[in-house]
This record gives sequence, C-alpha cells and structure tokens, in this order.
Amino acid sequence: MAYRGAFGRVARLATPVWVTLLLTIGGAQAFDESKYPDLKGQWRRAERGDIAGGFGGLRYDATKPPLLGQEAPLTPEYQAIYEANLADQAAGGQGIESTFTCLAPGMPRIMLAYAPMEVVITADTTYILMEHIHDNRRIHTDGRGFPDNMEDDPQFSGYSIGRWVDEDGDGRYDVLLVETRGLKGPRTYDASGIPFHRDNRTIIRERIFLDRADANLLHDEITTIDNALTRPWVVTRNYHRVITDKPIWWREDVCAENNAHVAIGKESYYLSADGLLMPAKKNQAPPDLRYFQKNAR
Repeated sequence: MAYRGAFGRVARLATPVWVTLLLTIGGAQAFDESKYPDLKGQWRRAERGDIAGGFGGLRYDATKPPLLGQEAPLTPEYQAIYEANLADQAAGGQGIESTFTCLAPGMPRIMLAYAPMEVVITADTTYILMEHIHDNRRIHTDGRGFPDNMEDDPQFSGYSIGRWVDEDGDGRYDVLLVETRGLKGPRTYDASGIPFHRDNRTIIRERIFLDRADANLLHDEITTIDNALTRPWVVTRNYHRVITDKPIWWREDVCAENNAHVAIGKESYYLSADGLLMPAKKNQAPPDLRYFQKNAR
C-alpha cells in the first residue's frame, strides 16, 4: 500500500503539463461567448468637437458647452469651489485638477475615453482597457458583493460590480449594468475641474449597451450620485468601433514621459526646456527654498 501510494504520487508528478491543463479545462464550466454582445476591437469616443476649448480636455457631457455651460448640478458650496478653480486655471494655474501630475483620472472620467478603449468579456469579469497611466477597469460579474474593506482601501477607479442582463428576451445578453463604489480622490469629472464631494462617497451606476441600429456604436449611460450634487447627474457617453482591414496596434501612453508640469505644495510650476523651474502664472511666487539655503536651520 505504501509503495502503491508513492507510485501514485510519482505518476501525478510525471503527468505532462498539457494533460493537466486539458483536464482542468474539461472540468471547468465553458464560457459561451455567443451569449454576450460582440464588443471586440478598438473603441473611440464618438462625439466630434468634444474638446473643451482652452483647457485641453474632454467635456464630461459632450452634448453641452464646456465649463459653466456643462450646467453641473452642484450645490452652492461646490459651485463656488468650481468657479474659483476656473479662475485659477484662467490665470495659468491648474485649479483643483490633479491629473497634470499624472495622477489617475479615476471614475467616471475614465469613461470619457480620452484614449482608445478595449472591452474584453470573460465569464467572471469584463475588462475595460486603456493605455494611459493605469486607467484599466475590472467589472466583476461573478455574483460577488462589494468588499468589506472598501473604505480602508479606496481606489481611483473604485470597485465595480456588474450584471449582464437580457432585456429583449432573445437568450443573449445585451446590457451590462454596473455599480461602482469605494472611490478616492482627488478626482474631477473633466479637465475643467468639476468637483466631487470631499467625502468620496460617490456612487456611479452605468448601463452599457450596443446601439440597436448600429452594432459599431456603443453607449454608456452614466448616473453619478454624489453629495456635491443637488440631484443624480446622468450623462451618456458614446463610442464608435474602429473598422479596418489591418491589425490594430495599441499605442503606449506614459503620462510621466516629457511631462513639464511640476507641483510643489499647492502651487503648480513649469519645467523650462533648459531644465529650470519657471512660473505658470503671472507674478507667481517661487516655492519655499528654505531647505536649500546655506546653513538653514
């Protein structure tokens, strides 16, 4: 018996890796790709003229003018914060917008699709991938709930729990419902600095689906619930699939490369072409250099 047990252990150790892999795959539940919408390929934002003039970023609501024209339903307190931020940006500063230092934009700003986007569907997770900073998302669709430690370990992109549904009853999923919680700041809706509440108790709900008349048009209806808002803010972002007969290449985008912005304390400066610190605003005071002064105490 002892010999036979040892032989069994040796036999298992000697089993080729490919045999073990086949046995594992055979025992696992197969992923039926035909039940899900075809989201393969490269997706780009569909709206033209989406750039917010003068601020170099995308409008959160592409159907409305930039800046105050977005008509964000902010409380008076956060409307004042937003307007002070706009004044600082107009003077050459960055306001409360923090991504100029390559900080992650977070949700829901990720879904502005400021870079080409890829959607990868698996049985347990739907991935939204973007080659910019670290703006990839995992939307868990395996039936799990939100983690207990969200408040202890918040994320810029939050924790996303999703559920595929068949709304038209044809036996094929056509809508992905997502709720995202556990977010941290600083975050803004777009480059103009529309703010979130400092308590970071934001809840984001999404309804992601293909257009019924155009299979190359994807919609994301985003509802944001935040204590800086007077009501939930609903915006629909649209993306078109890139159609090409050539292989699609994905461009690496490293934000820190050639970034001339320098943040020191609450001020932002520029790095000149010759590597020297220069002001970003008229009459801007230099940073505190006390630790560089000779014999500083």
